[in-house]
Amino acid sequence: MSTESKPSDVSRRGFIKETSAAAAATSIFANNIPRVHAAEDNTIQVALVGCGGRGTGAAKNALSVKNGPMKLVAMADVFDFKLSSSYRDISGEFADKVDVPEERRFLGFDGFKKAMDCLKPGDIAIMATPPAFRWVQFKYAIEKGLNAFMEKPVTVDGPTSKRMLELGEKSVAKNMKVGIGLMCRHCVARQELHDRIKNGEIGDIILMRAYRMAGPTGSAATGKKPDNMSELMYQINRFHAFLWASGGGFSDFLIHNIDESCWMKDAWPIEAKGSGGRHYRGEDVDQNFDTYSVEYKFEDGSELLLNGRIIPGCHKEFASYAHGSKGSAVISTAGHHPAKCRIFKGQSMTNKNIIWQYPPDEPNPYQLEWDHLVAAIRDDKPYNEVERGVKASLVTSMGRMACHTGQLVTYDDMLNCEHEFAPQLESLTFDSPAPLQLVNGKYPVPEPGLKATREF
Repeated sequence: MSTESKPSDVSRRGFIKETSAAAAATSIFANNIPRVHAAEDNTIQVALVGCGGRGTGAAKNALSVKNGPMKLVAMADVFDFKLSSSYRDISGEFADKVDVPEERRFLGFDGFKKAMDCLKPGDIAIMATPPAFRWVQFKYAIEKGLNAFMEKPVTVDGPTSKRMLELGEKSVAKNMKVGIGLMCRHCVARQELHDRIKNGEIGDIILMRAYRMAGPTGSAATGKKPDNMSELMYQINRFHAFLWASGGGFSDFLIHNIDESCWMKDAWPIEAKGSGGRHYRGEDVDQNFDTYSVEYKFEDGSELLLNGRIIPGCHKEFASYAHGSKGSAVISTAGHHPAKCRIFKGQSMTNKNIIWQYPPDEPNPYQLEWDHLVAAIRDDKPYNEVERGVKASLVTSMGRMACHTGQLVTYDDMLNCEHEFAPQLESLTFDSPAPLQLVNGKYPVPEPGLKATREF
């Protein structure tokens, strides 16, 4: 990809590259969803399910797409304060693209169905609830014939990964267009770096390194439940703290570094071994470790070394690197955007050794992933990221389980692990017990070496 490509050309090539071979092959036999709407009304309607920060951001990106009219028509959440705040935020910025009266703002565990019922086949359902609910809501979107955007990760354990892979096949067969919130794959800088690596500019990749080391992030470190909230609602509200809801901070945050590194390698690792621990816990009661270190191995023997840490006062780094037989590269520099991709001669990543770098003013990948999805819908092009999203989620869970159990965990081990974190998820109501229960006043936590076949 040339750095002189026009943004529209880059976007078109980007979303075509994102389409999996399976999606392209299966679409030949697909039962087509009707083209967006009648010619006199080409508006794509959107329903937002999950009105937290990421859901609100995704809705704004959807309404910012320039390729034809978009309108937000329904919203759903289990927390009224999140729904109300999200509505004010979005409608304040996109008043002419929001039509969500009180009767189309749904509160409750069945609210996602009511919101999706407001759409027509070919519209888009955004699913940005805690990841545990992803397969339940996606199954209904398939039944309704809706296109979808699902935040990452899309699964948190083996059983839900198998379930989501099956649902992904059904969505491909129905010609659904589905985007997954691994937006780094839509970054034009990373795309050019990927192309250059494939062209041999750093030689064969031997080692990759990825870091997300910061202070406490999201709700990964969380204190005791307040008296005015039920156990179930507390765990959903603080979902990064509980493995059943999110896969913990490891799955929800480290997945981006893992996915972008696997993209550069064009492969998924076959096994993982790792370590980690809980250190300065204080009054925190969550299930997370404070440090994680994983060694992922690929089939050709090359490795990805991953480090995560959420301890305040320590060195911070949020970046991914690739080392090849001829040179090295920065995959991302300090967060998701801008990536500031660079290639170096040799292994010393200093300015004097730079032989290529992507120019400034990178397009925002959070917006590009929506531009690509909507373009595929309007042009009726094959576009389905479910399989790749599940594999990225599963590989992430594989590293997490290696740390939490102290065992070497293979890809197949993770896929076939029978421990489903929240098996009664479809039947939850406001009065349901939480999937995770206190034991002697504490939540079960990973115990490496003692719990070797399950994480808690």
